[in-house]
Amino acid sequence: MTRFTVNGNPVEYLLDPGTPLLWALRDASHLTGAKYGCDDASCGACTVIADGEAVRACTVSITAMEGRFITTIEALSSARNHPLQQAFLAENAVQCGFCTPGMLMAAAALLESNSNPSDDEIDAAITNLCRCGGYPRIRRAIRRAGEAMRGVGTLAPPPQTGGDEAT
Repeated sequence: MTRFTVNGNPVEYLLDPGTPLLWALRDASHLTGAKYGCDDASCGACTVIADGEAVRACTVSITAMEGRFITTIEALSSARNHPLQQAFLAENAVQCGFCTPGMLMAAAALLESNSNPSDDEIDAAITNLCRCGGYPRIRRAIRRAGEAMRGVGTLAPPPQTGGDEAT
């Protein structure tokens, strides 16, 4: 039995100890925000945060996570009001959306340790692949979210999705 904390909740997995964290999260915990993309840690679509560090969940076993604190995209902000979520929307940094959860989690880990990263620091920390090529907008969104987190900049509220908006 493997035990750790996911999004603030203790979990116990009765799975093979070598099971990748990605599959435990998706299949056993029904947390499908982390995406399966490559199975070799090269794309970053499966990125989660483990004890403050961005981790590629497709290649790390649940045993390696024993006793750790895992945060998935589902816990970033269900209200879509995290500065990164707002900045990604404001900067049009989301295109197809497949890489977005992993990008957000990698960026969240970066901004937690450095809320004012340079472009070089962003590039070093965010090695996730965006097949749509949105890197300039992603960098702007990360810088914008960092500014908001430092109280320097502001972010527009996320767009409404309740169906009431004018067409």
